[in-house]
Amino acid sequence: MGGTLDGILVVALEQAVAAPLASCRLADAGARVIKIERSEGDFARYYDRAAAGQSSYFVWLNRGKESLVLDIKDEADRALLHRLIARADIFIQNLAPGAASRAGFDPAELRWRFPRLIACSITGYGEDGPYRDMKAYDLLIQGETGLADITGSPAGSGRVGVSVSDIAAGLNAHAAILEALYARQRTGDGALLSVSLFDATAEWMAVPLMHFEGTGIAPGRVGLNHPSIAPYGAFATGDGKAIILGIQNEREWARLCESVLGQPELSADPRFCDNLKRVANRTALEAIIAARFAGQTREDLAARLEAAGIAYGRVNGVADLARHPQLRRIDVPTPNGDVSLPMPPARTADFVGRPIPELGEHSAAIRREFAI
Repeated sequence: MGGTLDGILVVALEQAVAAPLASCRLADAGARVIKIERSEGDFARYYDRAAAGQSSYFVWLNRGKESLVLDIKDEADRALLHRLIARADIFIQNLAPGAASRAGFDPAELRWRFPRLIACSITGYGEDGPYRDMKAYDLLIQGETGLADITGSPAGSGRVGVSVSDIAAGLNAHAAILEALYARQRTGDGALLSVSLFDATAEWMAVPLMHFEGTGIAPGRVGLNHPSIAPYGAFATGDGKAIILGIQNEREWARLCESVLGQPELSADPRFCDNLKRVANRTALEAIIAARFAGQTREDLAARLEAAGIAYGRVNGVADLARHPQLRRIDVPTPNGDVSLPMPPARTADFVGRPIPELGEHSAAIRREFAI
């Protein structure tokens, strides 16, 4: 099974979510990824038992990899890992800051020893700074960056329901690695890369930060509404469900008033004639829309919004996603049988889900291959 990165060797001293996501994307593209695990395995193997009796996180993030169990405190195993890295194109690690260096695998030193190596470290807060040594998990980063403070309802903060800080760091690491591979094609030189969960999430907070620094007021928690556009949010329908409107321009606003609300005069109402006024008069605006939507089913409203060319979406549950007509899936082989996953978003015609490794499944073969 070839791919764009066929022939690229990745050594991943990784655990949890962020680094495994980056290396999973590389494996999906055809790279050979050797995942280094402790004797007890990546602790993400034990988060839950939802995926055919296995961890959903591990099954999601580790397809197509080879599992090698090493004890990097053991001299022979350290030597084996050095031999692996000597032949690798990419080295990824997300141990605590300084841990890889103390174990004899300082990324900067490895990069100096092997000039073509792309060494990527993923940390919580970065390689320096006052928070360098703080423990950093996804929810902690959501809290520290202010993301949790703008998420949720006016009644209280909320966690984004998936591990977005881990995902942000993993995807940024993947992009940086690909850029480094492209640069190496031109220059022959590898790269030393560092990505942190804090930086990745803070960069996503650019708009709220600019609002605060420009106006002195941070965006409020508005639940399923938009803090600076109206109407842009969820409205209850007469059958107890909810639908989201997303009005982005005045043409759509006029069509909504005429074709869906049945009140064309609203588009010129001084309270609602542009977005700034609609936001300022959000309560009155939403009351009008809510009263109109309360007498219709969600699917009837969806049909009218579709016909009018107005952006909308349903407020679905996970059960709805499981049977969503747009959801593309792959079946991934695991030690306990195939597990269905969402297809990776980059669309290719011939993508196939590669197997999830058992702990240490490839240890013996890799030890033979990389023997002295």
